Amino acid sequence: MIDEERKKLLKADIPEDFEEEDELTDEKQLVIFKLGNEEYGVDIMQVKEIIKMTNITKIPQVPSFVEGIISLRGEILPIIDMRKKFGLPAGEKTRQTRILVINLDNVTIGGIVDEVTEVLRLPNDAITPPPPVIRGINTEYLQGVGQINGRIIILLDMSKILTSNEVIQIEELKEELLNSDLQ
Repeated sequence: MIDEERKKLLKADIPEDFEEEDELTDEKQLVIFKLGNEEYGVDIMQVKEIIKMTNITKIPQVPSFVEGIISLRGEILPIIDMRKKFGLPAGEKTRQTRILVINLDNVTIGGIVDEVTEVLRLPNDAITPPPPVIRGINTEYLQGVGQINGRIIILLDMSKILTSNEVIQIEELKEELLNSDLQ
């Protein structure tokens, strides 16, 4: 732990006119993925890694959008189907299907997407608020809509993709699985 005196010394080294990185940049760096024909963008800082689709262990009594769990380097990782979460029709798993490993506030999850296409820098002035039609359909996690080179990219705030109750359910599930492995 850093004591209060050390914090003051560290803050003293920061110039008064210093601005946070987000304020200095006039663009967002996004991981772009597809679900069907639609493109979605997620802030690259919310993505821990991208892995190939793997076998998922099904588990009972979970929300319908939770596909199951995987073990990623010894860590139990709940996997959600992004198509189901967004109310989209089921899609086929292909060689391009990927799992985005996402850091939420206090939990790490994997999200199945059809394909990860690129990392893209999107200028802030190319981003508009979500239109009212999109806003009304369970879209707390929409940040806006980006337009670049004739493409429309739906921007997501992954920290809001799960409700607090869903996060609690997933945490309890992980805890149960860990406890059952220890016995």
